[in-house]
Amino acid sequence: MTMRKILTGAGVLAASFTIATAAFAQEAAEAAAAVPNPGNNAWMMTATVLVMLMILPGLALFYGGLTRSKNMLSTMTQIGATAALAMLIWVMWGYSLAFGDTTYEGTLGLFISGGSYFLAGTDASSTAATFTDEVISKYVFISFQMTFAAITAALILGATAERMKFSAVMAFVPIWLTIVYFPIAHMVWAGGGLLFEDGALDFAGGTVVHINAGISGLVLAYLLGKRRGWPQEPMMPHSLTLTMVGTGLLWVGWFGFNAGSALEADGSAGLAMINTFVATAAGALTWMVIERAAGHKGSALGFCSGVIAGLVAVTPAAGNSGPFGAILLGILSSAVCYIFVAKVKMKFGYDDSLDAFGIHGVGGIVGAIGTAVVYQPFLGGPGDGSTALGAQLWIQTYSVLVTIAWAGIGTLIAGLIVKALIGLRVTEDAEVEGLDISEHGERAYN
Repeated sequence: MTMRKILTGAGVLAASFTIATAAFAQEAAEAAAAVPNPGNNAWMMTATVLVMLMILPGLALFYGGLTRSKNMLSTMTQIGATAALAMLIWVMWGYSLAFGDTTYEGTLGLFISGGSYFLAGTDASSTAATFTDEVISKYVFISFQMTFAAITAALILGATAERMKFSAVMAFVPIWLTIVYFPIAHMVWAGGGLLFEDGALDFAGGTVVHINAGISGLVLAYLLGKRRGWPQEPMMPHSLTLTMVGTGLLWVGWFGFNAGSALEADGSAGLAMINTFVATAAGALTWMVIERAAGHKGSALGFCSGVIAGLVAVTPAAGNSGPFGAILLGILSSAVCYIFVAKVKMKFGYDDSLDAFGIHGVGGIVGAIGTAVVYQPFLGGPGDGSTALGAQLWIQTYSVLVTIAWAGIGTLIAGLIVKALIGLRVTEDAEVEGLDISEHGERAYN
């Protein structure tokens, strides 16, 4: 063998070794890049638990305290069971439809995703991308989004409280989630979704959660009809103490809802956090001021209502606004929601029992459209001015109209299906007795 051949062979071996080393280094780098950032992962796990706190006990106590005492346990049980059912549906097929790994081509991909059901193919090493180059555990992301689906379904029950059968709630939820919530979540938050691709801004769920739940609650309230005796008979909250406790838990949990939607423990999460403080404070005080201006005393119920109005409005703008813009949204939302709760509901005669539409639906609309304004840099928003105010206003308004239409039509379909199969409403005797006894055989208070 000549020296030339030996050197040539050595060169080939060296080149092969270099290529193999480079490939190994690239694979190692990719593997290292796929490891979740521990800090972000820990924050998102915390945020997920905070959203769960919003449902049980937060929303259950908030809604439960607003009902009459004979319907306290029924309201809380419906919320808990709805959330539990939504969680199971989410891991069976909900996540795949909303955020699945497969993006359908053409029109279908604008409305739903595809992929493996029952989370097939996902394990402890699977990751989900954030808004930067970071990743978090895919199971954490799935769990975080699962709590959003659960609370949205539960929010609807504020409009139907004190008259909807428990069996009807359990039949309605799977249909509604499948044809309403999952497509809207995909359209707004998933790559390839109709409103996502149009540039709609919804940081934490103004359309997906609040407008969706509010409009759905309004439609379902019309299908159910008014409570017996409403509005002639007074139907005062039986425990504003519990409603106040629930309000506090909702406000605390909402930091996970809003700041968690940054998907990282970064400056965007910090912005969402301070906005959740100041918009809510502005909403709470505005409602009480309006009560005084209307000739009433500033009430605990008004404070609680204003808190929720501020929280709802800032949800789509949490990371899309500066603190000053968030305060303006809280003030505006509280004022508009007050008008709908105190005036519009009585004028049109719809029995939105606990004002799910009046606060969540209306506040969500104010916040979603208002996000276009507070996003602008002249109000301290994080926008770079690349999208003109008028253009963003149209995008936000369009997203609101699509959500209203989809939620309204989908809820009507789901409600009519359940009504035809098993009926929606309890009997008159059961309603008079109270749903605690008639539906669950127990009392909140002995």
